[in-house]
Formats: sequence, structure tokens, C-alpha cells
Amino acid sequence: MTPAKDVRVLVVDDNALILDLLMKGLAPHCDVRAAADGADALVKILDDPPDLILCDYRMPGFDGRHLYEKIRARQQSRHIPLIFLASRSDIEERLRPLSEGVEEFIAKPFFLKDLVRRTKKVIDRLHLEKLQNRAVRPGVIQGRLEEMSILDLMQSLEMGQKSCRLTVRHNGDVCELFFSSGQCADAKLGAAEGEEAVYQVVRWPAGEFEIDFNSAPGRATISRTTTGLLMEALRLMDEGQRDNATEGVEAKG
Repeated sequence: MTPAKDVRVLVVDDNALILDLLMKGLAPHCDVRAAADGADALVKILDDPPDLILCDYRMPGFDGRHLYEKIRARQQSRHIPLIFLASRSDIEERLRPLSEGVEEFIAKPFFLKDLVRRTKKVIDRLHLEKLQNRAVRPGVIQGRLEEMSILDLMQSLEMGQKSCRLTVRHNGDVCELFFSSGQCADAKLGAAEGEEAVYQVVRWPAGEFEIDFNSAPGRATISRTTTGLLMEALRLMDEGQRDNATEGVEAKG
């Protein structure tokens, strides 16, 4: 999948080993840059504002909370979303009240795979917003599944609480999914409707998509949340792969 290189992420951590680890983990998904501490980060933010800041909380001198307060006090940087890395106790006792502009609190220690997954959700949403701002037709954006998969698109629409029609095309097939405040309310793919249509379209590896924010669902055929739909879709895909593997072993036997 082509990464959303138009989304710039500034990673801030005074531990060089952790900073390098985070940089390598996020590099396939965005234009990632580094800052060695809070003071270095503030200079870079004011000079060339990123789209997202991933910041450690405990740093000597100029810590994460100090950086948060500085960027929120400036007009050119106050809108930038931020993800905090901190211990569970720091999150609950010191950081939880900082709700404005904070996308995630990720507890340390963490698994890199989990951190990248959670950060990528925010990156995908920001990428979608950039596509919307560049749309040729008002309220309509287009792209390819090689850039954002169905899973990424649905998660981004849910995070952004968007109402729209998502049309996906692949090898002559067309699927329409309708969202209301981020929840997938209806879907149609040929004779398949509702959840069954969703479970089929999430398997498409390539194709084109169009999101029309001027359209809204006219009916509701799906009761699960968008997250619930995607979890069930992944379960069915995993189940199908296991069945195929079992059949392959039996055929060899």
C-alpha cells in the first residue's frame, strides 16, 4: 500500500534508541521527522508545523506537558493533534485532563506494532482530510485502495464521525456503503446487502473509491458498530484462511 506521505509526523523523545525505533516503525506510513527533546521540537514545530505530534511525556527540562502548553498557546500550532507516550500513572494523574487536541494516550511500555497501528488510524484520518481539502468537486473525494484500504477508510470515517456515501469499484463490481456519524448504516454489493456486503468488499485488495459527503443513508440494514463490523470481517477472513490451509494439508495427505 502506498503510504500517506503527505501526512507529516514529528516524533519527540529524548531516548535515542526509542526515537529510532519509533521512526523506523512509522516511516512506511507517513513523512516522519525527529526531535531529540521538547525544546528542539518547539523550534521545529514553529518553523515547519507538522500534521501530528507523537511525544514522550517525561523528558528532562522541557517535558511533554510543557511542549503541549507552548503549542496550544500559539495560533499557528494550537490546532496540531498530539499523541502522548507516558506511564499509566502519569496518564491518569497528570495528562488525562489535557483533552483538547490529544488524540491518544499510549501507555508505556508498549508494543511497537500496537503503537504504529493506533498512530496509523490518526494518520489515515488526517490523510482523508487532506484529500477532502483538495477535492475537485465540493464534498467529494476520490482515491485508490492501494493508498487506503477499505479497513483504513472505514476506520477513518468512524474516527471523524463522518456521514457520507462510500462507493468502491473493483473489476467491474460496485459496492456502496452509507455512513451516519461514522457508523456504517447500510451497504449494497450486487444482490448482497447489509453486513454481508461489507464482509465481501473488505476483501478487495485494489480498486477505486469515492466518498461523497453530500449523501447520507436512507435506510439502516446494519446494527453493528463500524468497529464491530471490521472485527467480525477480520475474524471471518482469518477463519477462511485457516480453512484453506487445512484443505491444503488434507489434499497433500
